[in-house]
Amino acid sequence: MRRPPIYSRSARKRRAEPPADAASAASYETAEASPEPRPHKQSQVYVRMRALAARHERVLLIASSVLLSAALFLAYTLSLPSVHKLTQRDIDAAVLHTLEKNTLPSPESRAFERIRRSVVRVVQVHDEGNGKKTPSGVGTGVVIIDKGAILTSLHVVDGDEKTRIKVQFANGVESDAIVLRRMPDQDLAVIEALTIPDDLVPATLRSTQNLAVGDKVVAVGYPFNIGPSASAGIVSGLRRTYSAPDGSEVLHNLIQFDAAANPGNSGGPLVTMDGEVVGVVTAILSPHEQGTFIGIGFAVPIEVAAAAAGESPF
Repeated sequence: MRRPPIYSRSARKRRAEPPADAASAASYETAEASPEPRPHKQSQVYVRMRALAARHERVLLIASSVLLSAALFLAYTLSLPSVHKLTQRDIDAAVLHTLEKNTLPSPESRAFERIRRSVVRVVQVHDEGNGKKTPSGVGTGVVIIDKGAILTSLHVVDGDEKTRIKVQFANGVESDAIVLRRMPDQDLAVIEALTIPDDLVPATLRSTQNLAVGDKVVAVGYPFNIGPSASAGIVSGLRRTYSAPDGSEVLHNLIQFDAAANPGNSGGPLVTMDGEVVGVVTAILSPHEQGTFIGIGFAVPIEVAAAAAGESPF
């Protein structure tokens, strides 16, 4: 009985049968006997480098990150525009350009603006009875304490028992006022408003110790009941003496100034270019009967005026 053929499905390769002829057999034996080729020297170096990199992988990653960051920073730095160093010539040119293009407020304007909210109109009102009240005089005052204390000249508020005093603040608020203190020797008075606005701003006072002849000053007040008005000038003299034309009073240690002052300026502040009060306008020298300004005005130094209000700021 004939057996069926058996087939192998193994993946293993069968060994090739040697060829039958002699030449082919010799070649076959030579191929079988030849050893496998050795790896190239360059391949061995590559393998060693990979092994070294594998052992020091973390260090190499850190080093490469540092080098990449340094390269990026260098590229960013080189891409920045060069910084131009400012010179004094550049600064002067910029300032000159600003002055040419913009009109800056004058020192006198800034001084007036700083004192404006502290200046008040002071009015004497004479009670004639039957409810009839007539204004009998106008002057100026300056707020020195935010509770309503106001410095002015004594002759602005001095009157009889029928005289009432009213003040009007910069924002238009009006109030009755009372006299707290009189200083006849310096023609000064301290009055207090009975009603004060919420935004009342007291003036800043400055010692006259460093005041010098020639310093710029501004007089602020209500000349002829017009105002508040400002006039600018300079300090013309220090420690002056003023005698009233009728000889009724003599005032000493006054500041002489040439900023325009007229009836109604009395009691108003004399301020520096910083808007700080150095004196209280008290009198003008005028040989004419009209009593108008001829170029010489006098102010009581603020040290004396502040003492009248019980203040000792210096």
